[in-house]
Amino acid sequence: MLTNIQHLIGLGRPAHPLRRCARLGVLAWLAGGLLFPVLSLSAGQGDGRALAQRVYDRADGKDVSTRALMVLTEKGHRPRQRNMYTYAMERGKGERWSLTRFTRPADIAGTGLLTLDYPGDKSDQWLYLPALDRVRRIASSRKGGRFVGSDLFYEDLRDREVDMDHHRLAGKGKAGGLMCDILISTPVDPGNSVYSRRVSWIHPKTLVPLRVDYYQKGRKKPVKRMKVRKIKKIQGYWTVMDSTMYDLKTGHRTRLVTKAIKYDQGLPEALFSRQALADDSREKKYRP
Repeated sequence: MLTNIQHLIGLGRPAHPLRRCARLGVLAWLAGGLLFPVLSLSAGQGDGRALAQRVYDRADGKDVSTRALMVLTEKGHRPRQRNMYTYAMERGKGERWSLTRFTRPADIAGTGLLTLDYPGDKSDQWLYLPALDRVRRIASSRKGGRFVGSDLFYEDLRDREVDMDHHRLAGKGKAGGLMCDILISTPVDPGNSVYSRRVSWIHPKTLVPLRVDYYQKGRKKPVKRMKVRKIKKIQGYWTVMDSTMYDLKTGHRTRLVTKAIKYDQGLPEALFSRQALADDSREKKYRP
């Protein structure tokens, strides 16, 4: 049987079927994928940067609204499910705004995160906690903090421009049974990332990373891994429908499953404000 990814992309039968995963597509903007085959180190850094730029520039609409299910799983406990909506707007030249809102269960309903990414490495983030009825700013030093107890760091929910990293092609290898280009990315400024390296397996036809391994300073093995199980073309855009982030040390994992999505609705700029973050009535008519 073909995997979901191979069936939807229209490729042939896999040598090794993609395993069923459980995590958030990071907000579909979290991509990722790699295994570790024999690497060819003949490819140059210039080629790596060119690939990174193509992935960054991949068409994904002027704006997007998503209804998704987040599932948190840890050993010895029943999975916890959360319903959520995400909204994002591309403003060009490295500027991207996004809003995430949880609606269920009751203990997290109304909680929201607003992220405003600007050109360069500048980002602003605010978290709304309905129990306190207050919006508080997320300090840049907390980019390694976990977002609402998930396996997503606040940094994972921020845009990262191509020039913020050095990029190197490291040959080809399979992820989920599909041949990919392996891209190694390391921060130009080690101080602006909680990761010392990211290794991504990029599917060349769709430019979607099918797996990403995340490393931290002093660690020889990855600390986290993101896998994509299902992608689908919606309104002409390749979209991550099912992905999982794994904490490789604890075994905890976070799955994101997209239930509904709409591109290019013409979301208003006012939706991405601290006022709208504290008032979910402003976004309801844009929910898919």
